[in-house]
Amino acid sequence: MSEPDAVLGLDRASFGYAGRAVVGEVSLTIRPGEVVALLGPNGSGKSTLVRGLLGLNDHLGGRLSLGDPALTTASPSDRRFIGYVPQRHTLSTSVRATAREVVATGRLAHRPWWRRATTHDDSLVRDALETVGLGDRAEAEVSELSGGQQRRVLIARALAGEPSMLVLDEPMAGVDRGSQEVLTRLLHRLVDRGATMLVVTHDLSMLSEVITRIVALEAGEVVFDGSPGAYRDRLLDQPLGTVAQPAHEQPPAGTSWWVGPVDPREESTHA
Repeated sequence: MSEPDAVLGLDRASFGYAGRAVVGEVSLTIRPGEVVALLGPNGSGKSTLVRGLLGLNDHLGGRLSLGDPALTTASPSDRRFIGYVPQRHTLSTSVRATAREVVATGRLAHRPWWRRATTHDDSLVRDALETVGLGDRAEAEVSELSGGQQRRVLIARALAGEPSMLVLDEPMAGVDRGSQEVLTRLLHRLVDRGATMLVVTHDLSMLSEVITRIVALEAGEVVFDGSPGAYRDRLLDQPLGTVAQPAHEQPPAGTSWWVGPVDPREESTHA
């Protein structure tokens, strides 16, 4: 069962589509301040699990709770406390909007859409932009920003919603090395502030100093849940199926306990 102070609790929870479970009977507790990496090969169920947490696919059984272990399932109002940062977005090509306007949408779950933003809302938006280092680009159109800056705008949008937990889908994918380093420093700052995060990733090389725990999925089941050190030891002793990179393929220079490249064919999670 979930712990009383857990940010997220799953107790034998199943998620899927059209009544078919893709992720089955997963039990997982995430506590305040933890930074959990969610690993797994293509088709392991990572996206299905995340979409289940967001209420975007079918919750077929078990318990899902956000802070209250007595709940059988989390309501839509509970899910506003999950700050979701997608891997891809189309804001820069589909609409004209400034960074501030995009971040302000993170407050919509906390008030009716017809009600004007309050001074408190505006303050949270400014603080979120400052936190991600874009306070001076608040009025810039997102189409003018680099890929790394756009990713930080999405993190700021999630932060503006005052989430209990951030869920980041491949935060380092699709941006250059310099932007990855900026994002890594940002995640360090969030950790120092006590943020709780679930990070879906294939590559731990840029996140090794941030991650406090690793959960690995295979075929819709949790096959590992433990510390980064225990994960490294497990890979050396007995690789976790296809989660580990095959021995004949070498990791990029300068990286350790690498988990493999992002396959562009894998479907990204969208909110």
